[in-house]
Parts: sequence; C-alpha cells; structure tokens
Amino acid sequence: MSESEWQVARRRKGQTRKFKSHVPLSPTSVQDQLDVEKVVRRIRTTVTELRCEEFWHKWKDELLMASTASAEKDVTEEHLKNTGDQLECVCYGLGSFSSCTAARYQLAMLLLLLEVLQVSLRDCLVYDPIFSPGEQDVLRELGMTVLTENEEGKRLVTKPTLFYLMHCGKALYNNLLWKNWSLRGLSQLVIIGNSFSGMRERTVERVFKQEYSYISKAVDLCVEKMLPCPSHMIDVFSDTAVIAFPPHILHKVPQTNLVESPEPEYRDRQDLEIILKETRS
Repeated sequence: MSESEWQVARRRKGQTRKFKSHVPLSPTSVQDQLDVEKVVRRIRTTVTELRCEEFWHKWKDELLMASTASAEKDVTEEHLKNTGDQLECVCYGLGSFSSCTAARYQLAMLLLLLEVLQVSLRDCLVYDPIFSPGEQDVLRELGMTVLTENEEGKRLVTKPTLFYLMHCGKALYNNLLWKNWSLRGLSQLVIIGNSFSGMRERTVERVFKQEYSYISKAVDLCVEKMLPCPSHMIDVFSDTAVIAFPPHILHKVPQTNLVESPEPEYRDRQDLEIILKETRS
C-alpha cells in the first residue's frame, strides 16, 4: 500500500478535505503488515492536526464551559468534571483505524477528550470485534486498555462513565441503556455518540418503540447537546451529541418505570448494525 493511501491529502489553499467511509482500504494486507510504531506516530500526528481545528475548540467549549441555556446546563463542565479522578471511559465500535481515515480521526478525537477531561488512558476501555492483533497492540502502546470480550454494549457501570460510541448501531445504545436502566445507572452515564432524537426521526415509529424501546424512552430522560461538525469531516463527526441523564429529570420519573427491565430482543438480527458475540452450541 502506498503512503498516499494512508494519509489524508493535504489541502491546497481554498480546498476542503474529503474523508472516505469506515470500510478498510485493504484489510488483509494492512493487518498482516501493520507497523505499530508507524501507526502510533500517524495517530499522534492526527491528534496534533485536530487540536488546531476550530471545531475542536468548540467541542471542548461545549463540554467544559457552562451553558447559558439553563435547560442544557447539566451537560457541561460541572456535570462532567465533578466526577474527578473516578471518571472511566468505554469506547465501542471504533472501526479499523489503521486503514480507515475516519476511524483514525475518531480515535484522535477520543485521545483529545480524555486529555481535556483528565481521564487516565489506562481507564479508557476499548473494544471492537474487527480490531486486528496489530491494532490492539497500537491501542496498548497508546496506553489504553483493550477489552477481550464482546459485551454487545451490555456493560453495567459502577461509577461515572463516559461512553464514546461514534456511529455505532442502535442496538448497542439500546443494550447499554437496558443494562443501566435505573436511577443510579443512568445518572452515571455520559455518552458521546449519535443523537437519540436523530435516531427517532430516522426510524419508523413502530420499529423504534418495539425494537429499541430503551432509546425511545431515554429521549425524554436525557439532555442532548449537538456538537459541531465541519463540512469536510461530515463522514467522521456528523450527528454527534453529548448526552447525559440529569438527576433532576430522572427523579421526576416514577421509579416503577426504571426497574424490572426486560432484556432487549431483536427480531431482525441481520440488520442490527452490530456484531454479536459468538455462541457455542
């Protein structure tokens, strides 16, 4: 593979950068010959590049500065940083960042977010079933913790946790909400990912309520703040929001609505947009 295939083409003056899809360019050849040190350097270069982007500073401001709108006040610096050193991060579905430009930029953004939120890299747990052994080595070299089991998003939080779920399937979000469907669980979740209200708008109402009932109910329990996305990074950061569940909203919900929640079942397993863990017969 040539060097030009790895890198985003440098813009000439007046031009905008275009990104390719999350589909790896050449999975077999890339993963078999992965140069860990080279990929790490490329990721660090991307972090430096993103740090200079105007929209990154807007992301940081949206996350860390108090909002002037009282309705959105819960998804700001006070809500995120009151967690102190206890904050943990979980990243699912990042994609093949060694061969996919969009996934590499999303990983770089994650590293910036961890830095600004003062989350230790070892406290960032990362998993995608398509990660190659080489990509897992890259993540460990960066200092992150690579999970070895496909949790399908069914992770119970025991402390304040940031979930980074860029362009993940609805079932992953739905499973995460189900596993933490309680006052204590939801109040400890902060999600950076696709907008719940956007999912509702793009999905047939009957299907949304039946197949993704937890997202459907969560729309009215959360506060969303859309994050800006420049036109040249539409494929990377479009439809991204920071989502939280403020206690003052959760306390208004009858507690019977937040208990005895049945595990999600999906009729059309071929269209789940997530990879299910393998089951042994």
